[in-house]
Amino acid sequence: MTEKQIRLEVVYALPNKQALLEVVVERGTTVQEAIQASGLLKRFPDLDISQSKVGIWYRTCKLTDVPKDGDRIAIYRPLIADPKDARRRRAEKAKDEGRADKVTGGRVNPLRSGQDE
Repeated sequence: MTEKQIRLEVVYALPNKQALLEVVVERGTTVQEAIQASGLLKRFPDLDISQSKVGIWYRTCKLTDVPKDGDRIAIYRPLIADPKDARRRRAEKAKDEGRADKVTGGRVNPLRSGQDE
């Protein structure tokens, strides 16, 4: 590796298959170019990075951003469910089942459990 080159990691994961690849590229290479140089797109032919979110050290970035030496580039899969909606559904279900408590958030108060007042 020369002073004009940097070392990066490129990661992508599916539920049943993951890849963490190390790539050495020229300084000034974009995120998109680094992903292409890693060979990841050959391992995952269905992956379309133009439609995927990407990040450096798990902070979203653009394909045109330029990573630094030692950075990890991650390609994110789309979410199956919106986390806020999933939490809202769980809270509504707990409320319907009588498990929700406004004071404790549904948790049992150890000082009051088993005591009759």
